[in-house]
Amino acid sequence: MVESAGGGPGDGAAEMLDRPLPDGVRRRVVQIVSDGFGGLTVGELPAQLRQYARFAPNRRAKFAGTAMAAALETDPLFRQRIAEKFREGQPELSGALDSGSPTPAADPLDVAAAAYVLRPAGWVKLVTAAGEEAQRADAERAGEESRVELERLREELDRAREQTRTDTERLRAELDAAKKEAESLHRKLRSALSDVKRGEAALRKVQGEMETVRAEGHTQVSAAESESRRLKARLAEVEGSLEATRRAAREGRSVEDMRLRLLLDTVLDAAQGLRRELALPPLSVRPAETVDAVEPGRMTPKDIAARALSENDPAILDQLLALPQAHLVVDGYNVTKTGYPQMPLEKQRLRLLGQLSQLAAQTGAEVTCVFDGAELAAPVLLAPPRGVRVLFSKPGVTADELIRQLVRAEPPGRPVIVASTDREVADGVARAGARPVASAVLLKRLS
Repeated sequence: MVESAGGGPGDGAAEMLDRPLPDGVRRRVVQIVSDGFGGLTVGELPAQLRQYARFAPNRRAKFAGTAMAAALETDPLFRQRIAEKFREGQPELSGALDSGSPTPAADPLDVAAAAYVLRPAGWVKLVTAAGEEAQRADAERAGEESRVELERLREELDRAREQTRTDTERLRAELDAAKKEAESLHRKLRSALSDVKRGEAALRKVQGEMETVRAEGHTQVSAAESESRRLKARLAEVEGSLEATRRAAREGRSVEDMRLRLLLDTVLDAAQGLRRELALPPLSVRPAETVDAVEPGRMTPKDIAARALSENDPAILDQLLALPQAHLVVDGYNVTKTGYPQMPLEKQRLRLLGQLSQLAAQTGAEVTCVFDGAELAAPVLLAPPRGVRVLFSKPGVTADELIRQLVRAEPPGRPVIVASTDREVADGVARAGARPVASAVLLKRLS
C-alpha cells in the first residue's frame, strides 16, 4: 500500500507503518491534512471524511484527527493529494526534503511530519530521528519539570517545618496558659465547694427554723380552732336568747294589740251611741258605690284579653315610666345596633341621646344611658343632653356589668326599667328587682 517513489520496503517503511507515530509528529501530520483538506472537493475526499468537509480547520483537526490520520495512512491517493497541497503551501521545505538536505533551522517535528506526508528518500529515518529528538526533548523537559517540582517540594517542606516549629511553640504557649487557667479553675472550684458546704449548713439551719415555726403555727391554728368553736357555741347561745327575746316581744305586742282593739271597739260603740243620741241621718250612699266599674257578668274573658297589652306594645313602657320615681336604664349600643346598626358609632350615640332627651321631657322619669367603653378608640367629647345621664364603662368592665351595678344601687321598691335585648342582662336585672323591656319596644316608643 506504500508508494515506491521516495522509498521502498528496504528503507524500513513497512516497519515504520507498523509502529505508531510519535505524538508530536502525529499532531503536525493532522494539522497538515487539516490545512490541505479545505482545498479538496467533496469528491476528492475519502468517504469517511466527507462529513467533515464543512468544518472549520480547528474543529476539523479536533473532531476528525484520528479519521484523517487513518485515511492518510491507508489511502495513497488521498495522501498524494494532501502532499500536492503541502508542496504548494510549503515549497521551500518540500524542495529541501526532495533534495535530501532539510534546513537545519527547521523544527524537527515539522520536518518529520512533512517527510511522512511527502515520503521522500530516507523519510523513515527523518521520522525516527524526529521521534527520538522529541523523546529526548520530552525527557529533558520531564527532567526539568522534575527538578522544578523537587525544588518546590523542598521549599514546601522547609515552609512546613517552619510552620510546625511555629505551631509547636504556639501550642506550648497555649498549653502553659491552659495549665495556669486550670489551676485557677481548681482554686475557684475549691472555693465554690466551700461556699456550697456553707450554704447547705445554712439551709439545714433554715429548715430547722421552718419546722419550728410550722409546729408553732399548727399549735396556734389548733388554739384558734378551739377558740372559734367556743365562740360559735357562744353565738348559738346568744342567738337562742335573742330568739326567745323576740318571741316574748311578739307576745307582748299581741297583748298590746288586743288592748288597742278593745279600746277601738269601745270608741266605736261610743260613737254609734252618740250618733243615735244626736239623731244623725244614716248614710244613703256608701263611698265604694261611687266608683265606676263593671259588675260581674257584664264583661267576657275575651274582652279582658283584648284590653291586655302585648309585651311588644310601647304603651307598656309608658305605663312603667308613669310610676312614681321611675328610673329608665338604657343599654346604649344594644339599642342602637338593634335599630340603626349601619350608622357610625358616634352618630348612633347622638341619635339615641337626642330621642332619650325628648322621652325624659315627656315622662319626667330619670333616664340613664350606658355605653361600653371598650368600643371607644379615644376619649369622647360629648355634652350630655338635658334630662339624660350618660355613662361609659371603665376599662375591664363591660356595659352589662355597669347596668347591673346601677340596678343594685337603687333602693328596694323603686321602679327601675332596663331596656336591653341581651338575655343575660335581662335575667340579671330581673333577679335584682328591675323590670326588663326589649330594645325594640324602646325603639318603637322613641319613633
